[in-house]
Amino acid sequence: MASKPRLHYYNGRGRMESIRWLLAAAGVEYEEQFIKEKEDLEKLKKDGSLLFQQVPMVEIDGMKMVQSRAVLNYIAAKYKLCGKDLKENALMDMYIEGIMDLGEMIMVYPFKPADAIEKELTLIIERATTRYFPVFEKVLKDHGQDYLVGNRFSRADVQLLEVILMVEELQADVLSKFPLLKTYKGRISNIPTIKKFLQPGSARKPEIDEKEIAEAIKIFY
Repeated sequence: MASKPRLHYYNGRGRMESIRWLLAAAGVEYEEQFIKEKEDLEKLKKDGSLLFQQVPMVEIDGMKMVQSRAVLNYIAAKYKLCGKDLKENALMDMYIEGIMDLGEMIMVYPFKPADAIEKELTLIIERATTRYFPVFEKVLKDHGQDYLVGNRFSRADVQLLEVILMVEELQADVLSKFPLLKTYKGRISNIPTIKKFLQPGSARKPEIDEKEIAEAIKIFY
């Protein structure tokens, strides 16, 4: 029996969370080796486990994979959560890059100086509602299908749902002007593997708090 993927990161969302989401969506069980101290990270660096001296790192199929996009691409291909042809994959890549741009804003804003937090939060909501969510609302309207690409469940759906829920943590009614996205969110959330991941007690990490921010700074800076 093949060993479970092993995820090396601290016990928080960060750049590992999309990987957790995608593995969960594929129904893949995995183990987590949490980095709790700066010394844990240094050990991984010294033993040659980190190609570019940084995490996240995922042990899978005999490899020690780094760079979150590379890991996500591999998981999507392995578990058939990518497009069926070159064109679908190109479309998916465009959507995902936009999703990840928004996700990046949300991931880093809690680490901004206190006097910049409110301005950054306003910018995130503005970008979500004027740049990103309108695109996906139009995609769903134009093709009239249940999923973003190829009318089948893919990593694009997983990553869009992830970022929708992240934005809703910042403003609960953010989908009020996007009825198709709101329906889509409910539909994707009820896919059995996703539904399981969204239940309390799953490996999904909670929204970052001050304690976690301090822990991350202690480890990585």
